[in-house]
Amino acid sequence: MRLAIFDVDGTLVSGYSTEKRFIAWLFRRGYIGPRQMFAASWFIVRRFPTFGRHVFRKNKAYLSGLPESTIAEEAKSFIEAFPEEAWNQTAVTELRLKKQQSCVVVLLSGSLQPIITALGVHLGTDNAVGTRCHVEDGRYTASPAPQHPFFEEKAVLQQEIINKYQAQNSEVCSYADSRYDIPMLKRVGEPVAVCPDHELNLWAKANNHRILGFR
Repeated sequence: MRLAIFDVDGTLVSGYSTEKRFIAWLFRRGYIGPRQMFAASWFIVRRFPTFGRHVFRKNKAYLSGLPESTIAEEAKSFIEAFPEEAWNQTAVTELRLKKQQSCVVVLLSGSLQPIITALGVHLGTDNAVGTRCHVEDGRYTASPAPQHPFFEEKAVLQQEIINKYQAQNSEVCSYADSRYDIPMLKRVGEPVAVCPDHELNLWAKANNHRILGFR
């Protein structure tokens, strides 16, 4: 089975990440207030010793107290209104080509699961895996996300996807843009660097891997 796995931010989407755009969306629509801002600030203070410089990536506490169902609906509306100019059309074309070739296409991103789910529906992918936040009684909490596809954890989740579809790693094509994606790219037969950062660009060139677009 042929399997194509696509990162989202920096790969399919250019400029600001989908999560940053969604935070602005929630703020404009009145969902992020003093409670959420305090929770996000306290997360940074409390969790910095654990996560260090990655604490901002790990911080999903701005959702604290918000209903899971509401965020899911807002994510759908957010993607429906997503600006056309934000798409990396080269990567989107590549995704559509993989679908035409009857590949199983999966999104794998550190962005919020509701966003990635809505993106998957919009792009017609077979699966979409994102950051799964902690929920209690139907509402988000300020606790660290139990699933965050980033760096080594992203590589582990990629392998779980490969196993789920009973594919061989050599048959998998993965697309990503960041040096933090190298662990996942190393484990597939066809890694593709999309608009790569400096470190990923050097790695791709050194290993004669395909490079799709430039920053």
